[in-house]
Amino acid sequence: MGGEAEQAAVSLSHRVPDLGALELLLAVARLGSLGRAARARGISQPAASSRIRSMERQLGVALVERSPRGSRLTDAGALVTDWARRVVEAAEAFDAGAQALRGQRDSRLRVAASMTIAEYLLPGWLIALRARRPGTAVSLLAGNSSVVAERLSGGEADLGFVEGLEVPMGLDGTVIGHDRLVVVAAPSHPWARRRKELTAAELAAAPLILRERGSGTRQVLDAALARHGGLAAPLLELASTTAVKAAVVSEAAPSVLSELAVGEELTARRLVEIPVRELRLARELRAVWPAGQRPAGPARELLGLTRGAS
Repeated sequence: MGGEAEQAAVSLSHRVPDLGALELLLAVARLGSLGRAARARGISQPAASSRIRSMERQLGVALVERSPRGSRLTDAGALVTDWARRVVEAAEAFDAGAQALRGQRDSRLRVAASMTIAEYLLPGWLIALRARRPGTAVSLLAGNSSVVAERLSGGEADLGFVEGLEVPMGLDGTVIGHDRLVVVAAPSHPWARRRKELTAAELAAAPLILRERGSGTRQVLDAALARHGGLAAPLLELASTTAVKAAVVSEAAPSVLSELAVGEELTARRLVEIPVRELRLARELRAVWPAGQRPAGPARELLGLTRGAS
């Protein structure tokens, strides 16, 4: 019994005319002419005739009688038209519901972003998105890369942005740009007056001011220094890039930060970049979303605005 029901459900689409054919039949009933019905549906009369004949073969009954004076429904055609009207009305209700869901989705966008992207890249993208979608309300959740992954996995965000070595587990993503980490210190720090480049081993051994574990910056730095003895215990661990910069400027200790985050301080000479040998501190910037759920609506549009970020 269950097998027969399953087979019926599978074959239903082959036994029932498609929505376009039913709409054409309703147009014939309403306008009394296959030609006028074809024009109303935006197709040629031969195409309309072919579609009606195909529907008649599918159902096994004649639906329309054609004559020089026009077209009229057969008795079977009138009955099928009544059924078709109910099917089309149900489809219209389905479409209206789907439009309402799309409207609800498109009226808001929840973004989760790691700190560097949230502070230095996302504002420009959101301004551009607002120009395209002024009716979309955007909320931003900022945190480190681990927090972004948790927000997305928990259904609290529609689209996320992270910096790091790889796509977090349970998410899909795409690279939208690249970033470079730089070693920075106050101009008065001994490293700023060195003539020789710093070595990776010296950097690894120094007590630094760093972002907390779970941040994309920390992930890249830990991985890069693993071959050089590993990162020494930090002098300070802080949860925001702004706090790290302030501590470095106050001459507490050097740090490693995104080039995006320290451009203004380097230009004003409040911070100095310290060259390091044998060390490459590049990372990828990624847009991420729950696995298997490709961004749609305003999330997809925002994703399109981020290409080439750096």
